[in-house]
Amino acid sequence: MLGLLLLTSCQSGRTVLMPGPRRGPLAPASARRWRSPVERVEGIHKIRHVVVVMQENRSFDTYFGTFPGADGIRFRHGRSVACLRVRLGDPHAPCHHLYVDHADVNGGGPHGFRNATVDLDHGRMDGFLHEGVLAHDHCADPNNPVCSNGTGLDSLGYHTASDLPNYWAYARHFVLQDHMFEPIRSWSLPEHLWQVSEWSALCADRSPSSCVNRPGLVGGHVKDGWDGHEGVPPSRRPVYAWTDLTYLMHRDHVSWGYYVTPGTEPDCRRDGAFVCRQVSQLAVTPGIWNPLPSFVTVQQDHQLRNIRATSTFVHQARTGRLPAVSWVIPSGRVSEHPPGRVSAGQSYVTRLVDSVMRGPDWRSTAIFLAWDDWGGFYDHVRPPHVDANGFGFRVPAMVISPYGRQGYVDHQTLSFDAYVKFIEDDFLHGQRLDPRTDGRPDPRPDVREDNPALGDVARDFDFDRRPRPPLLLPVHPHTTLTG
Repeated sequence: MLGLLLLTSCQSGRTVLMPGPRRGPLAPASARRWRSPVERVEGIHKIRHVVVVMQENRSFDTYFGTFPGADGIRFRHGRSVACLRVRLGDPHAPCHHLYVDHADVNGGGPHGFRNATVDLDHGRMDGFLHEGVLAHDHCADPNNPVCSNGTGLDSLGYHTASDLPNYWAYARHFVLQDHMFEPIRSWSLPEHLWQVSEWSALCADRSPSSCVNRPGLVGGHVKDGWDGHEGVPPSRRPVYAWTDLTYLMHRDHVSWGYYVTPGTEPDCRRDGAFVCRQVSQLAVTPGIWNPLPSFVTVQQDHQLRNIRATSTFVHQARTGRLPAVSWVIPSGRVSEHPPGRVSAGQSYVTRLVDSVMRGPDWRSTAIFLAWDDWGGFYDHVRPPHVDANGFGFRVPAMVISPYGRQGYVDHQTLSFDAYVKFIEDDFLHGQRLDPRTDGRPDPRPDVREDNPALGDVARDFDFDRRPRPPLLLPVHPHTTLTG
């Protein structure tokens, strides 16, 4: 890595213990500034634009389990070594091997906090089929994250290169990360909170000290239809009062944008709900994938205008006006979240990447492409245990950049915490979301960016080489997807 921290191999099964909450008085923000070793690496500041494209609900094995050189599905005598049973712990029940699934629409399985515990099954990684089938049999609404959008059997299916030609082309031409873990063992809302703040909590009021750790159900319903305009008070529920990354960026005059694709949300807004109505999604409407409008810091800093439609991102990319940091969020239809079509998601992502590659900012941009959680799909790698919240299961992830190493499979232990760390190192002088130093203390249990188990995304770049030209791909490639 271009300057690097230690990492722990998830293949070793080693448990990584996090230090407990830090004690002692909190130092003022001006008294201590983090200085990352990456900051001393010549070249990292060639990246002036970071774009996080976050898709939905796929495990690494279900998309890249057969990618050459990656830590993928193990086979013996033409069948997967993994063979899972519907009745967990019953040695007499028949087992089912993984299989090639060319279906364009997949169901997956439940993916709430409790489901992650069962899927993991004390490191045996054999609860996926059990949870998928059970959720289908006892589920009143397939839009709930504790439910399955199918029979649950396709939680063992995996796609091949011919199903995902563009995704595999990006992986072959740039960087594929085969040990990228969701930072939290939970569903979409906690993960999207983690993306922008390194925490998922429940707050009693608008003070950051009132928040408590909450990896599953993190708040009540938001007020549907709130337009987010200046002067219009937000709903009192939920209140995200802890410190998020936009607070540090606003303080240091670092531009950012959060871009939401209009459409619908696929999940219920409460993790434990069995019935919910379909909820519309707009840039101005707080929601599961759009939590920033409910952050106290965003409201107080008058930054609601930075949350905009994805069409704005495309225009900014094509005209060379990207902010320093962008998060791009899909709608249900193009998210690949079951029952969304794989093909629709791949085309949507290709359009986004093409818009950056065709624009003037390509030569100074890093695109981090990933999927937010495992969606109940099987994965064989046991996640490292770093604290009570995570890590979660492996997800597909790539780095697409003119400085990205060509055809490189990164085996570092990573999570989306590494994205935040890279942004902090590149744009914030290594400042962390740390209660001791960020000037807005909250009771978060640890500082994930400094976890010794976490690798560094900077390793995926070669800043000594000339930037490579774009890789423009067909928006609608020929695939073997069916249905």
